[in-house]
Parts: sequence; structure tokens; C-alpha cells
Amino acid sequence: MSRKPVHLAVYDTLADWETGHATAYLARAGYEIRTVGPGREPVTSIGGLRIQPSCALDDVRPQDSALLILPGADLWDTSADLAPFARKARAFLDAGVPVAAICGATAGLAREGLLDDRDHTGAVSFYLAATGYAGGERYVDADAVSDRGLITAGPTEPVAFAREIFRLLGVYEGEVLDAWYRLFHDSDAQAYAVLEKAAAR
Repeated sequence: MSRKPVHLAVYDTLADWETGHATAYLARAGYEIRTVGPGREPVTSIGGLRIQPSCALDDVRPQDSALLILPGADLWDTSADLAPFARKARAFLDAGVPVAAICGATAGLAREGLLDDRDHTGAVSFYLAATGYAGGERYVDADAVSDRGLITAGPTEPVAFAREIFRLLGVYEGEVLDAWYRLFHDSDAQAYAVLEKAAAR
């Protein structure tokens, strides 16, 4: 079955560790991962990785995508450079295409007003409150939250972030999803048996 690609936003200072679980296992499930930069110029992550974007943000259309992933980055809090990515997230959600945001990207979405009427989480409640957004009452103290096509998570929860992405896209379900999470979050060796059994089907 042909799947639409998943678009991963990339920009200077992006947090390398936050999306690796999600993109690796989405790729294993048959999704093409396309990196989306502000333009087509290379960007550099917090960890010093130099990334050549597959495409520019202006060229990405929601109807051509299965999901937009927005990782954290220092730039979310130090400038307005990444605001166009938050506006693109609005276009995705308005078109019924899901968005997943982690760490600083949640603050960018808060500034865009996308968390005002959705349950969400982030690093901590007062971090998002500092944006001046109107969604404080919808903040949930959880590892990751999914509400009406928008997934949010804090910077210490890349595995829970991936879990919610897999659940939303139907990559893993039920006991297999639970086993995947227990394996990578809790180092539960017993979860291997469930995953091996599922792979053999």
C-alpha cells in the first residue's frame, strides 16, 4: 500500500534526540521521511549534525503529507525565525492532516494559538504559560497528549512522543504498541517476545 510521506521539520539548533525513535520506526513501517527546512540550505542541529533539507517549507502542502513533525530547537524561544513552521502547522490541522510537536515546538504552537482549544502538554506548564497563550486550562501533566490530530510532548519524552505518532497513524496498535513502548521506555526485555511474535505474523 502506498503511503503519503511524513514531513520532518529541520532547522538550526533542532534537538537531535527528540524525533529519532519516531522517524526510524516510521521508516521501517514504510513511510518515506522528507526533511523540510526554512529553505533548501543545510541546517545544523544542536548536536552538530549538518542536514540537507529534502524540500523547503513553502513547497509543502498538507494534502501531500501523512504528518508534520516539529522538533524542539533553541530558535523557538530566541527569535521569530520558526514562526512560519507554526503557521504551516495551522494549515495542516485546518486541512485535517495531523501534526506532532515536541519540546520548544509546543511553545511555537502556543504562540500561534493552536493549543488554546486542545488538550496538550509540554516541558512544564509555566514554560507554555510564558508565551501568553490562552490554553493554560487545557494543559495536561502527561508524557504525551493527542487531541484532534495534534500530538504534543515534552523534551524528555521522545519515546512517548513516538508512541502517540504510531497510535495516530496505525503503525502499531494494542499489545504491540504497548510492548514497543515498554521495550524502549522501560527496557523491558519481556516486550521482545510480543514484538517478535507480531513480526512473525
